[in-house]
Amino acid sequence: MDEMDAVDKVLVNRLQEEVPLVPDPFAVVGSPYGLSEDEVIARMTAIKNLHIVRQISAIFDTRTLGYRSSLVAMSTRPDDELHAAHTLNQHPGVSHNYKRNHDFNLWFTIAVPGTSSLEQTVDVLHREARAISTRILPTLRLFKIGVTLDMTGEADPARKSNPAYGEFRRPQSPPPLSDEDISWIRALQEDMPLVPRPFTQIARGVGRTEVELLAWAAGAIERGQLRRIAAVLHHRKAGFRANGMAVWKVPAERLDEVGDRMAHFTAVSHCYQRPTYPDWPYNVFSMIHARTTEECEQIAEAIAADTGVHERAMLYSSTEFRKIRLRYFTPELDEWEATHLHLSVPSPA
Repeated sequence: MDEMDAVDKVLVNRLQEEVPLVPDPFAVVGSPYGLSEDEVIARMTAIKNLHIVRQISAIFDTRTLGYRSSLVAMSTRPDDELHAAHTLNQHPGVSHNYKRNHDFNLWFTIAVPGTSSLEQTVDVLHREARAISTRILPTLRLFKIGVTLDMTGEADPARKSNPAYGEFRRPQSPPPLSDEDISWIRALQEDMPLVPRPFTQIARGVGRTEVELLAWAAGAIERGQLRRIAAVLHHRKAGFRANGMAVWKVPAERLDEVGDRMAHFTAVSHCYQRPTYPDWPYNVFSMIHARTTEECEQIAEAIAADTGVHERAMLYSSTEFRKIRLRYFTPELDEWEATHLHLSVPSPA
């Protein structure tokens, strides 16, 4: 962070919002700040070398691509925790896996294609991890999704803003995917090259043109498959060391109102309604990213004051066992299922 100047931080803020779907996105991003395309590329290359930016790539909607996904809470014995974390990390669809300060000590996200059974997969992971209990917590309602961390440090951590990605709505049923769709998804999920006309280079990799790529991406946004192309940060490297999952017990009749209010807090990156269990009474989850736990608590207090909902728990991550961008339509999942679910691996096309 000390090696980034004010302009670097503004650029990172801008690229977290989106990479414009134009032939020269880095020139467009730099223009308001008097920066040339080459200057933007040089600055972003240096920032990536600092491991502050994790990746610049497409952010797809998992469900609209036909995948099933869920947050999962797992409770293990202390002696089994590392074994369980390792077991979970072997599954190609586990993209996030954290230790949190709760009896449910491991929290992970998992996604599988629509042709696979999420419940069966989690049941196998529960047994192989030697877990005590496991709770599947899928999204019942999406209030907000979209991480934008203020790199400048100038804004009020508890400020509100229009939830730019809060209005994202999935189609009623996932549109069918063609082989061409899958080819574009595979290409755009890779880290974007920091070069002039990056979409030209990506398109050439699949034997197509820049014009075709930009047209497909615009259509994918309309179809709800693609949210945006953007930079994703290493939160801790970027100075946001407090990863607080605030979970709330919200009266059923107030879910819409409260979810919308929480979504307007800029520090809340994700906000969902999830199911409850006898041993898990919290139905609304709001992810808060802050520089310190004290700042996280201040934001949670501001949310409580704004919504009038005070029954909550704060779960902080103490160990990041895994955090990767989910990769779609890769053979690794077929191989995992063949080994662990004893399913046959599809023959190559």
